[in-house]
Amino acid sequence: MSESGGHVLVFPYPALGHMIPLLDLTHQLATRGLTITILVTPKNLRLLSPLLSAHPHSITPLVLPFPAHPDVPAGVENTIDLPASGFRSMMIALAGLRDPILQWFRSHPSPPSAIISDMFLGWANHLASDLGIRGYAFFPSGAFAISFIHSLWREMPQRKDAGDESEAVEFPEIPYSPVYPWWQLSPVFRSYVKGDPNSEFIRDSYLGNFASYGLVFNSFDGLEGIHLDYLAKKMGHDRVWAFGPLLPPDPTGRGGSSSVLATEICSWLDTCEEHSVVYVCFGSQAVLTNDQMRELTLGLEKSEVKFILSVKGATKGHDRGGNYGSIPEGFEDRVAGRGLVIKGWAPQVSILEHRAVCAFLTHCGWNSTLESIEAGVPMLAWPMGADQYLNTTLLVEQLDVAVRVCEGPTTVLGSDELVRVLGEVRSEKWSERRGRAMALSKAASDAVTVGGTSFKNLDYFATLLGLGLSHSQTIFRCINIQHE
Repeated sequence: MSESGGHVLVFPYPALGHMIPLLDLTHQLATRGLTITILVTPKNLRLLSPLLSAHPHSITPLVLPFPAHPDVPAGVENTIDLPASGFRSMMIALAGLRDPILQWFRSHPSPPSAIISDMFLGWANHLASDLGIRGYAFFPSGAFAISFIHSLWREMPQRKDAGDESEAVEFPEIPYSPVYPWWQLSPVFRSYVKGDPNSEFIRDSYLGNFASYGLVFNSFDGLEGIHLDYLAKKMGHDRVWAFGPLLPPDPTGRGGSSSVLATEICSWLDTCEEHSVVYVCFGSQAVLTNDQMRELTLGLEKSEVKFILSVKGATKGHDRGGNYGSIPEGFEDRVAGRGLVIKGWAPQVSILEHRAVCAFLTHCGWNSTLESIEAGVPMLAWPMGADQYLNTTLLVEQLDVAVRVCEGPTTVLGSDELVRVLGEVRSEKWSERRGRAMALSKAASDAVTVGGTSFKNLDYFATLLGLGLSHSQTIFRCINIQHE
């Protein structure tokens, strides 16, 4: 354990899927004796409340005004209020915090000796270098996905036919590398325009992560060891750490408002038989179109399976024509008793860990993926964007703990096809898939317990941060904790 109380600045990207795991990592570092400052803008401060209550003496918020940007609506400071296309604008807007951060560092009587910044804030690693301190890049995505994303920005593949969205892109040097059509590549990468200042800034920011002192992942060796090793080889050193699965001490104390209390959800699940409930949720960012929602709810209704459906309504950034997020009239009444509909935030960790849940219909965002693995619940995969196609490849082709049921952000999964898919969760093959998921669950639990790989990596990392070294100083690492 670190006893020196080194001071670290943690800089999360304001998207729930990015903030939550980095805040969970911050909790782990605080329990290991570090002093931490967390940088947020005013409207994201509330998300720190559980962490500040748990560590009132060791964690302090640094609240800086959100930099205005023409493509980010006034009053919006978190991507939960934007469609997926808003990620790019948010990345560019937050670069406006560079000078305020620099001024804060120069005026602080005891400034941090390291910065841990989200992967979408890669420019913070350049800032750390300018300050003469170490920068660490935090990835809320898995090592398999980041191997591809780094390759994209390093190699900059081009299409032979600029209008062909189905053209295949190959990644032969990455272990178990499949081939992806152009439309499934990172939308931020696909929006790149050579010479455009914003595009060049984003590329430089991504590459800045790999100019950092080390890479930090919410993953574990038993899940992605081969790709963690691959990234260490690309970095030319072993400062690639996996600390996951990063889960909160109290999973019900994070997120936002909900139409159903967590206690009511658990009470309802308690009335259900073991392995009888399908949980359906597409994360904090995705909003289904009305056509998707109509077929999804019709399929759930016709299937006769018990289910929990978590839905997100249209945000400020979606069109205002009423084409998103609407639940068909009368659906909730027709499925009353057999189905539970949650509008807003769902206590996902608690739901997945309940004995009644047998399957998770998910977009395969990395947090959802890890939470399902940790709970030993096999998945029905419907990737919609970002790293989700890559995560699905890992889950379906490499681990066989999921089946692919649909792909794409606007693709409509027909109700009859959904009925057929839901029928599979009662099959013997699904039981075998559950067995593999339970084995991964044990590996995840072993990783984060005392003596596990993630636990030891966290101890070492906290000690490294606690030493408070600048670039002008040297540390001799005597053992390789991650790969021993």
